[in-house]
Amino acid sequence: MRIAVTGSIATDHLMVFPGRFTDQLLPDQLARVSLSFLVDELEVRRGGVAANIAFGLGSLGLEPMLVGAVGGDFAEYEVWLKEHGVDTGAVLVSAGRGTARFMCITDQDANQIASFYAGAMQEARDIDLGRVLGEGRRPDLVVVGPNDPDAMLRHTRECRDLGLPFAADPSQQLARLEGPQVRDLVDGARWLFTNAYEAALLLEHTGWSRDDVLARVGAWVTTLGGEGVRIDRAGRAPLTVGAVPDARIADPTGVGDAFRAGFLAALSRGLPPAAAARLGCLVASAALSTVGSQTYRVDRALLTATAERVYGAVAARELAPAWGGTA
Repeated sequence: MRIAVTGSIATDHLMVFPGRFTDQLLPDQLARVSLSFLVDELEVRRGGVAANIAFGLGSLGLEPMLVGAVGGDFAEYEVWLKEHGVDTGAVLVSAGRGTARFMCITDQDANQIASFYAGAMQEARDIDLGRVLGEGRRPDLVVVGPNDPDAMLRHTRECRDLGLPFAADPSQQLARLEGPQVRDLVDGARWLFTNAYEAALLLEHTGWSRDDVLARVGAWVTTLGGEGVRIDRAGRAPLTVGAVPDARIADPTGVGDAFRAGFLAALSRGLPPAAAARLGCLVASAALSTVGSQTYRVDRALLTATAERVYGAVAARELAPAWGGTA
């Protein structure tokens, strides 16, 4: 299965605050918050949701197509992605804007406060999927990830017009999108991805019930942090898969993207949703143990051993086709 991943491509500026955000928030002053956190660490890393997912898919032996907009400063980053199996031929390079920037502070409880500068990402709305994915490049699935809102809406409409199955992953952009926009992005998706908080936000913005959402999507995948993942489908009991319980926590940035890469890679090789969720959790645990969204390695032997320990020998053997040619 060929996968095209649309969405943000960015540079991550990751900071670590040695205290707890909650200790600095005064309940009676929340209407006038003015805080500055002195951080002990700063890491500048490659990131962006679409690039993170594409990196993970490439690391698992697939050849994902990355679709997004970047600045003229993308050259070194592009080489990195190509070295990890990512097709960057559909990436638009802006003539006047720099690549997007993600700025994030993580506290000792792994809570995060972040901001995002769009930069060249604003030009993703100019990308025509019919043109960049044509001429023998037609994918089997398009991931519509967080991006310039107009680009997300355009790519979703183009998927419908072109008859391309798509996965809706509005993620951080749910905070910015209006109800009608969210409904348009979700309706008809083969897969819908959210975390638990985003799931609640999606219901609030759309005015839909959970049953309303499930009537409009093939399956709804909700990541639950340390509790794993839940997959909901209309007319079926929820499917839950636990997370790797003892994963070392170095940096939570990009862990959800790593889960999506593992999940989609397993689906692309014909594995059922439960096995896909297990692989997603395994890849997420690898990402969690490193600083940065694209610094983990897909170590087949280590992840297989972890799968056997956490999910059992039968589940570990079931994952064998998902590794492809990775080592």
